[in-house]
Amino acid sequence: MFFTLIPRIRQAILLTAATLLLTGCELFEFSPNDVRAADRDLTAKNLARLQAQPKPTGGDTLRFVFTGDSQRFYDEVGPLVESVNRQRGISALVIAGDISDFGLRREMQWVNDRLRHLKVPYLTVIGNHDQVANGRQAYQEIFGPLNYTFTYDRTRFILIDTNSREYGFNGKVPDVGWLQQQLADTVGIRRQIVLCHVPPSNEDFDPTLVKPFTEALAKAPRLLFHLNGHAHSFSIGEPFADGVTYINSFAFEKRQYVILTVWGADQFKLEKVAF
Repeated sequence: MFFTLIPRIRQAILLTAATLLLTGCELFEFSPNDVRAADRDLTAKNLARLQAQPKPTGGDTLRFVFTGDSQRFYDEVGPLVESVNRQRGISALVIAGDISDFGLRREMQWVNDRLRHLKVPYLTVIGNHDQVANGRQAYQEIFGPLNYTFTYDRTRFILIDTNSREYGFNGKVPDVGWLQQQLADTVGIRRQIVLCHVPPSNEDFDPTLVKPFTEALAKAPRLLFHLNGHAHSFSIGEPFADGVTYINSFAFEKRQYVILTVWGADQFKLEKVAF
């Protein structure tokens, strides 16, 4: 009796293993730093979605949501999406980095699984937490370039990696030369907005690049303001007394975000929204 059961047990084990392999791929994670992504090139997809939607009505007025640092605050993503979806006249949501906490593709996908329910596209810039371990590669796989620009409704958004500490303060991040080139290109636009994670006033920003970075911003004739995250709390001001306005985002944990309305060459209004 015992010997006749062995083939059946072996057959059952093999069948169960085959079923798990075919239907339960997500059950097997050989490395927490695996960067293979189910969703890829989200930046390009969201930009295509942005360009395909109708331009906002009311002249050249543009309204968008600004937030940052979702990190481990995943329970707040759903309520944020619900709140943003109730707002009127919003064209996009921009996130000032630190989508993840440990640079894991799973974290980035968790956030995207919730943000995909937004009625508007969302764009991101890489944060320092997104570069932990293999996070930089995961971010590029799931979202896309670390430095990129896009123009919508004559507004040029310039998104740049400023996480200098993650590169050992090598004097190359942020890429100031690239930033200067983007700011110099003013063809067909009325205003420019720079978005990054670590601001030049923070100790995680390469001290040798603070002056050239801030001078590039101060010399840009069409720069409206500079947006950043990292501090997890809202602030607005001119820390370098050079005429450039810096706005720091709320983190998701604060359950608040900002709606920015811009119009003309240099006009904007800021609204705080709690959710």
